[in-house]
Amino acid sequence: MEKLQQAFQRAERWVKRSARPLEAARWDYAFNGGSRARVLDILAAFQNEDGGFGNALEPDYWLPSSSSIATWTACTILLEVEADADHPLVRSVVNYLCCSQEPTGIWTTVLPENNDYPHAPWWHWEPGVQETWMFNPSVALAAYLIHWSEPGSRTAEQAWMTVRLALERLMDCSKMDMHELSLFLKLKELMEQRNAEFETQTNYRLAEVGAKVKELVGVELETDPSKWMEGYFALPLTFIQSPDSYLYPDYKELVEENLRVFAEQVDEDGLWPVAWGWGAYPEEFAVAKRYWQGIIALERYRIFKAFGWLE
Repeated sequence: MEKLQQAFQRAERWVKRSARPLEAARWDYAFNGGSRARVLDILAAFQNEDGGFGNALEPDYWLPSSSSIATWTACTILLEVEADADHPLVRSVVNYLCCSQEPTGIWTTVLPENNDYPHAPWWHWEPGVQETWMFNPSVALAAYLIHWSEPGSRTAEQAWMTVRLALERLMDCSKMDMHELSLFLKLKELMEQRNAEFETQTNYRLAEVGAKVKELVGVELETDPSKWMEGYFALPLTFIQSPDSYLYPDYKELVEENLRVFAEQVDEDGLWPVAWGWGAYPEEFAVAKRYWQGIIALERYRIFKAFGWLE
């Protein structure tokens, strides 16, 4: 614990010195009682006139114009700092989501123009690529839209259409990519506050959805710690980021092992390596890698704090 605390202090200095101003402000908000307004002010710099977000807010996706991926990233930060539904940033992003939703009920994950800008290979557009991404990030965007909308409103109704389609996929799945699955988990968590509305709108009980998510987590999760360093896997902390998670009791020992492994991995700056590369755009990836180091440090120390590993 003492070594981790020291690593945390080194990481804090690095974040303030070398990370994006956005992550430095988020760090202060998470750990030092910093200003919500400061986070939102910096986040606004990534927003476009249409209300969506772009401009490499997601560091592997450098498209300057608005996209569902960058907008999803912004929504996670807005929720992180508990931005109110009437905040101008939230109102404008809600308007963007309503205007950019496809008639099919999804938000397109990768746009053709993304190929014109530096990006990770998995964000490359080609015909039919949406079949790979399915409801990533649409199911989470719909959950955020419902969260910030009045029940029965037009915006909520648009979002519920997406949720119903997404749940058809979820309940019919025997295996799901960990990124998409984590977004269904976010849906489940956000809808706890609107349980009755969820059941009315979807004809599913939230507990039923939670059970299906738990089943798929059990399929996707790599439970052998000896393999965790051999590749890019779904780890316990991919899905379980606080003791409040309904999944925690089933994986408590693995979560503790995952925390221990992460604690042992920190480098001299209190950071973790970025476990992926682009294989192209080497200069731009060097920038993206630094952005990711700040984001990963913020996310992991926040998890350590949630589990009581930090003072």
